[in-house]
Amino acid sequence: MSYVNVLKQINEQKISPVYLLYGEESYFIQHFIEELKTKLLSHNEENLSTYDLEEIPVEDVIADVETYPFFGERKLIIAHNPVFLQTKRISLPFKHNVDSLMRYVQHPIDYSVLVIVAPYEQLDQRKKITKTLKRFVQVVECQSIKDYELESWIKHLASSLNVTIAPEAVDVFGANLTTNLKLLQNELIKCAQYVGKGGVITKRVAEDLLSHTPTSSSIQLVDAVIEKNLHKAIAIYKHLIKLNEEPISLIALLAFQCRMILQVKLLKQKGYNESQIRKKINAHPYVIKLAHKRERKFSVDSLKRMIDALTITDSQIKRGLMEKHLAFELLLFDLMKA
Repeated sequence: MSYVNVLKQINEQKISPVYLLYGEESYFIQHFIEELKTKLLSHNEENLSTYDLEEIPVEDVIADVETYPFFGERKLIIAHNPVFLQTKRISLPFKHNVDSLMRYVQHPIDYSVLVIVAPYEQLDQRKKITKTLKRFVQVVECQSIKDYELESWIKHLASSLNVTIAPEAVDVFGANLTTNLKLLQNELIKCAQYVGKGGVITKRVAEDLLSHTPTSSSIQLVDAVIEKNLHKAIAIYKHLIKLNEEPISLIALLAFQCRMILQVKLLKQKGYNESQIRKKINAHPYVIKLAHKRERKFSVDSLKRMIDALTITDSQIKRGLMEKHLAFELLLFDLMKA
């Protein structure tokens, strides 16, 4: 069952005795466990036990699950890394008695909730233990979100922080960050604290506060070129130098952005819509979306001149014909002329 549907059941106090969480999205896993803690333990963690199945045999975990709680009515036991569910073999100093787990899930007790956390992309569907768990326990998918789901999750996370995010700021988040929800949440928390409860995260706030990456900064450099703002472009470049970014790497990133805009422009001229372009170009949807917005500000010839300028500067630096920092600053000037 999907993560969202199982979470709804928990909020309605429909709690299963055993859960199997599998997938690589740590945000879902952590949030799910926090919700269970709130519903079962009322912030009293004396009945909470956490185990690593790479260090503890599963039969020891089951023994704890079956032990009656000393405080409160219910226990929460979390068992991480069930290596016996993986497709690859992992050598451990002990052997898991998975039969004890299979017996338990078929007849679970009512005063304990067991959560098995498998942070793997896939489970070994051939194994008897996997088939048994899928038959008798509540399986929760915690897979990373898809690119097309990113925009709705950005808005959802912003709403949960009691702030609004402007469409232009959504584009900044989408283009700069991956579909890692924990990373998105951390960056949104930072912006939400800055604008305050009920505030609006604007494009300017997002650009100023987001942790800089080479990709995000290359996008900002393209914006500075579009605006013909040489001062801003050089300021971004100086900041990247402090982060130990090399001009050659930045030229490659700028060339990628220019080629993406050119590709989108040429496909639009052939009559392709944005959805068709996404299928045609193998790139992040938000990068394509931004290129779609920017292409109208360039002619095909100007984009080709920019790509030529990038290629020439790249060659000059690699051949030692120009000092790299001077070459890059002159390149920025040439790009704006183009």
